[in-house]
Amino acid sequence: MHGEVDEDIERLAHALERDLYELYKTPMLSGENLQMALGFSSIDAYRRALTRKKLPIPVFKLEDRRGTYALTKDVAVWLATQSVNAKRKNMKSK
Repeated sequence: MHGEVDEDIERLAHALERDLYELYKTPMLSGENLQMALGFSSIDAYRRALTRKKLPIPVFKLEDRRGTYALTKDVAVWLATQSVNAKRKNMKSK
């Protein structure tokens, strides 16, 4: 069962990564694009989480560039994990 969930996460993450790349045309997200992809209700909420180091994915800075970045792959894996785990929890509670 555990291997099955990992495959589900992997499959969904791959599809989400492809969708994010097609939408934003880059392997990295930052600012409002990252805020929306992570589901924060506002840029201020995203910035508070960033300041408090409470983002659910790894972020990084690039030399000579402003802002904080994350890989679309990391966003996709996090989203897929949340979705699959929620479905799994729902199935257990029924």
